[in-house]
Amino acid sequence: MKKNIPNAITLVNLFCGCCALVCVFNEMFVPAFWFLFAGGLADYADGFVARSLGVHSILGKELDSLADMVSFGVVPGAILYTLISNHPMAEDYSYENLNLMAAPAFLVTLFSCLRLAKFNLDTRQSEDFIGLNTPSVTMFVTGLMLIYHFDSFGMGDMVYHPYILYPTILILSYLLVAELPMFSMKFKGMKWVGNERRIVFMILGILAVIFLHEVAFSLMVGLYVLFAFFDKIFFGKKME
Repeated sequence: MKKNIPNAITLVNLFCGCCALVCVFNEMFVPAFWFLFAGGLADYADGFVARSLGVHSILGKELDSLADMVSFGVVPGAILYTLISNHPMAEDYSYENLNLMAAPAFLVTLFSCLRLAKFNLDTRQSEDFIGLNTPSVTMFVTGLMLIYHFDSFGMGDMVYHPYILYPTILILSYLLVAELPMFSMKFKGMKWVGNERRIVFMILGILAVIFLHEVAFSLMVGLYVLFAFFDKIFFGKKME
């Protein structure tokens, strides 16, 4: 019985991703955020519960990837698609109910699928990551969605402009499969030693949310990527 508990939590992630997708296409951006937040908690919890119960299975690993593909692959693509299609520049590029100018947004979905497939085969990513993980991409894109919705700091008109989002899509797609070492947020016990980066980023994230609100999500992912590049360039961190 207990071996099915992590899988049930994984399916909660999938359910939340499906609900978030419906919310995005109906431009219910705040409910979409909360569904993604719940899905993210479930995605973190399934692995934690599995480790705590001492249960591991190939089925659980495959379920996790399939759920992530929806919540952190399809949904961010849908968010970017919706943002671009809402811009006045995209009004003349609709074919039936498909906006052709916004369709490239799903490159993020394609590269998320590629990343998840590679992750399942890559034995180097047992603790940390190589390339930007799909939840972080979703966190960044969700931040853009909320900035657009709330017009945070007057940036609402900027973050949904195709000339901003097209390069963003290309960069995110590249980072998903880049050979760039990045630390995970899976804590190793409750001690400072071994968790220094995670604790610092958690504190910075909390402060950013308090003072910058929804802007914090995209900002923290940006800092996370910059830190990885800094670490690789100046400390020569390599994949094993």
